[in-house]
Order: sequence, then C-alpha cells, then structure tokens
Amino acid sequence: MKTIIGNYEFSSGTHIVGILNVTPDSFSDGGKFTSKDAVLKRAEEMIRQGAAVIDIGGESTRPGHTPISDEEETERVIPFLQLIKSHFDIPVSVDTYKYSVALSALSEGADMINDIWGFKKSPKIAKIVKEYDACCCLMHNRNNTDYSSFAVDLKNDLHESIDIAVSNGICSEKIIIDAGIGFAKNTGQNLEALKQTENLRTELGYPIMVAVSRKSIIGNVLNVELPHRLSGTLAATAYAFFSGARFVRVHDIAENKQVIDMLEAISKGEIYE
Repeated sequence: MKTIIGNYEFSSGTHIVGILNVTPDSFSDGGKFTSKDAVLKRAEEMIRQGAAVIDIGGESTRPGHTPISDEEETERVIPFLQLIKSHFDIPVSVDTYKYSVALSALSEGADMINDIWGFKKSPKIAKIVKEYDACCCLMHNRNNTDYSSFAVDLKNDLHESIDIAVSNGICSEKIIIDAGIGFAKNTGQNLEALKQTENLRTELGYPIMVAVSRKSIIGNVLNVELPHRLSGTLAATAYAFFSGARFVRVHDIAENKQVIDMLEAISKGEIYE
C-alpha cells in the first residue's frame, strides 16, 4: 500500500522521518531548536542528510513531562512550520494530539498530523485531517498498562484508532500506524511492540512508522545514557527495515540513512565498481 504525504508518494522502502523538537524540555534535544536561524539550519541539514519528512514537535511527551496549553504549543509550532514550508519542498508533519493545534497546523500547510493518542484523545482531529486531505500517523497509547494479552491488545487498540480515521473518511493512503514504543509500556512490552512490527503491518494492513530513537528502551537494554544510544537506535532501524516498516522516526538522520542505504544495497545484491 502506498502512502501519500503532501505532494510525495511513498510506495516502497523505508524512509526517514526527521525529528525537530522546537521545545525547551524534550528528553533528548530540548532547547536546541528554538530560534528561526537554528530551525532553518537544522531543517536544511536534515534534508541534505536524507530526511524524507520533517516532524515538528511543540510539546515534550517524555515521561513526567509538564503539559502546556494549546495556545503555547501553537505559538511554538506555527512560526517554524511556516518557515520550513516557505523555504523547502518537503512534507512536514506536526506532532500533536490537540485539536486547536492540529487545526492551526493544517491551515498553515502541515501535510501530516502525528497523533500520540491515535485520535482517541480528540477524535474530531480526524475530521479536519480529512477536510485538509492530510495524512495521519496513529500511535498506540493508553491511560493504563492493564494488558490481558499484550500483542492482541496492542493490535485491537490500534484498530480502534484506525476505525476513527476510516469512519471520518480518511483514505487508506493517508493512514500510518505506530506501535507507540515508550508509551504505556514497560521495557519488555516495548521490545515486544518493536517485534510486532511485521505482524501489525500484515494484520492491520497499513504502513508502519517505528519510533525508537534514543528512547529509554535502549538505555534500559544496553545500560547506557542518552549520549550513547545511537548504536541501539541503529539496531532498531535495521530491525524496522527487515520488518517492512515504511518509516523510521529518528534524531540522527545521516547515520540512520546510511544503515537503510546499506541494507537496501545488500537486499538488492547490487554490484558497485
């Protein structure tokens, strides 16, 4: 199944969604990209290094984060969304679960809404995604960790998000799903969520985005702090590639793109002079 984000069609392969957090408190890069010059420079670098989509986040969703108002999130995101759209020809996603933020972003040209609550926190976002003919990424999340059968519950929860999208008229080419690694899951469940990538893709029938970059799952498994989680991220990207994920959402663009390019070359058996 192909995926359409803005003017771009993604029908095969694994593509990079570059993370651009315009927040002062994100777990990994908070405060780095809060000026127009810094954002413009970073967006140009991300594109040059191989990002196919830029995902802008205006509120940290790290464990223990302090929620901010819709107005503050909008004020953080919209100027940088406008800046990137005016300078570069690349699909731009906005990472939000808030209706008013999503509406402002779509009205300013956002090509995708990346909703960490999979339309369940604010189902009416689905209506405006359809209205603006945008793409959506529906991430798994829940208010508890009371799983009766983790893999089954994960699939069923995602199916509920998909149903919201489809019932609002969003076409299959504009739906991506994300297993929500790092959200409402312990380390073992996060590993299982990653392991379920291929099953979710085949059983639910939608392209998958894998988002593991620098997350605590890597720190917990490898016993490493944030500055040392690149190797674990690259391992997850390789697993996502072989599991048929359409997108990987990452901080370190160049390194992850090299992994994907190398794996593609191996898979194709190309001969280089």
